[in-house]
Amino acid sequence: MSHRVFVYGTLLRGCTNHFYLAGQTFIKEATTLPHYRMYDLGGFPGMVEVSDEGLSIRGEVWDVDAACLAHLDVLEGIAVGEYVRVMIPLLPNDDPVEGYVWLRSVAGYPEVGTSWREYLAKRQAAT
Repeated sequence: MSHRVFVYGTLLRGCTNHFYLAGQTFIKEATTLPHYRMYDLGGFPGMVEVSDEGLSIRGEVWDVDAACLAHLDVLEGIAVGEYVRVMIPLLPNDDPVEGYVWLRSVAGYPEVGTSWREYLAKRQAAT
């Protein structure tokens, strides 16, 4: 059985953990409904659900098999309560797909904006 998964950070093509998606199928670039904020948690992002002033987060949708999904759950710390895998609504009225939302506090962490790639590029240009 395959699962459609929205990724928005280190799992993106060209990013540090993309190898976890080796052998899986890229579907498309995608954007969430404006229900989220994203934070730099120290080299990786955390997307959190918000009730007000949410942003549309940009990422990718991948079709992954059950074994890959299990590895992603470990990477994302599901068992230790770092992230939870939930249905993520996408624009424009696309079917929701699974994705990972950060569960812990984001207090003191910088906001990323809507794109992890753009955030990293800006950070690198500033150094």
